[in-house]
Amino acid sequence: MEILIISLVAFIASILTFFSGFGLGTILTPVFMIFFPVDIAIGLTGVVHFFNNIFKLILVGKKADKEVLIHFGIPAVMAAFAGALLLLYIPDVKPLFSYHLFGRLFELYPVKFIISVLLILFAILDLVPFLNKLQFGKKQMPLGGILSGFFGGLSGNQGALRSAFLIRVNLSKETFIATTVVISCFVDFTRLSVYATKFSKAGLIDNINLVIIATLAAITGAFVGSKLLKKVTIKFIQIIVAIMLISISLALGSGLI
Repeated sequence: MEILIISLVAFIASILTFFSGFGLGTILTPVFMIFFPVDIAIGLTGVVHFFNNIFKLILVGKKADKEVLIHFGIPAVMAAFAGALLLLYIPDVKPLFSYHLFGRLFELYPVKFIISVLLILFAILDLVPFLNKLQFGKKQMPLGGILSGFFGGLSGNQGALRSAFLIRVNLSKETFIATTVVISCFVDFTRLSVYATKFSKAGLIDNINLVIIATLAAITGAFVGSKLLKKVTIKFIQIIVAIMLISISLALGSGLI
């Protein structure tokens, strides 16, 4: 049953997140957590997420904007390495608050609260009419890369901040998606390389069939998303990003993810 549920979620989420440039790991991790302990769920999600990104890189990577990759991507990768190292060496942080709902314990940690606030601020840019046309240029790119990369390495939630920034760099829909995919692959490779020093292979080996099927489902979703790309507009993608930003910021701010 878990194979069917996880694979279905991976397929649907992959289509949706193909356009937003983020969210597959955020959506898939809680579903894995229904069936597995937290550490194994995070590891299994990471594997599915990584190979799905590699497939998307093959599909659309050549359309990435080289200037954005340099000014945004390089700072993001460097900051992701710093954030991942910090995660390994900082002591356990106490949650800001915790509560029980439907028999489960939910906790909100400081890092996720900060990310939630940042996402809400970016979402406001899409909701306030006179801010809606705000664009970011070369001077702001390194800061955007540092913020998304650092928090990505520290918490794994790097895609939302990256897309929230890049959606305002005035890229075409194809270039936006391709650029987010390339940066995501480099950042994921960087942070997973650091995490690997403490990653247990037991969960992966014991559930290899599930990982393969879920990965294939996610890849199929990405392929379907690539075929739908010709039919959508940049405005549609902006709306998807805004909805995802608000949804994930609320989920992070309430401790649900």
